[in-house]
Amino acid sequence: MQATPTTEKTQAARLSIVSNLFLVALKLGVGLTIGSVAVISEAIHSATDLLAALIAFFAVRASDTPPDEEHPFGHGKMESLSGVLEALLILAAGGYIVHESIHALLHPQETQQVMWGILVMGISAVVNIVVSRYLFRVARETDSLALEADAHHLQIDVWTSLGVLVGLGLVAITGENRFDPIVALVVALFILRTGWMILVAACRPLLDERLPEEEVRQVQAVIANNPDILGWHKLRTRKSGSHRHIDVHIQVDDEMSLREAHRLTEALEDDIRATLPNVHVVIHTEPYEEELRHHQDNPH
Repeated sequence: MQATPTTEKTQAARLSIVSNLFLVALKLGVGLTIGSVAVISEAIHSATDLLAALIAFFAVRASDTPPDEEHPFGHGKMESLSGVLEALLILAAGGYIVHESIHALLHPQETQQVMWGILVMGISAVVNIVVSRYLFRVARETDSLALEADAHHLQIDVWTSLGVLVGLGLVAITGENRFDPIVALVVALFILRTGWMILVAACRPLLDERLPEEEVRQVQAVIANNPDILGWHKLRTRKSGSHRHIDVHIQVDDEMSLREAHRLTEALEDDIRATLPNVHVVIHTEPYEEELRHHQDNPH
């Protein structure tokens, strides 16, 4: 039996939780053992990824809940809210790592058993490469903002893990322990940048920003290519989670019967749904000549 989009999203979020839980325990244990600020900062980074994965897990389950009396437009914005929470967690973690890194630079301590840290960072990079690629694929197939945000977290974790690995390698080669907090600062900058980007992306659907230009053009083309539609206006689009909402006013011949206008509207809705996935369409039908007279009599 083929998995539904909701089931696939839930499975992906669950995998992210398990992998992050493993990496948090591994990094924190090794970081505390060898006294590496960079490895401990990576453990904190993975802890934020774990919280983000938990938020994404509950968000993808809630976002696909059918509309109800209290939420007639559905629960799609749960994914955007989860993205905002994830971004705030990332920004907080980045700020904490900056604080700890500066303290370590001012009060350097010796990092011991560096090879253990290098090994852990290598394992972390490999695990996150595999999991992030899977999350990106599922996010793309299911149009999930929450999973996409989670995948970006893990992708950044790959680069920061490699950065820490390089930093620890420099400590091992040169014996200069300041490379450890310097790398941690670089990690923090990556984390802060990622948090800001996710925050901006998550806020757009909450502010009812219109669909991407390419998708709007596709909807316009569907309407324009219908010969029975003499004019159209007030096209409005927005997105809620993976669900798209489109409403538009179309104008038809004044002599068209109600039955014919209804059939035309139904056909147009079907054409738009065939063009874009997860679309809810509302169409207001108007008589063309009557609407022109109305605008001439009421120009404002």
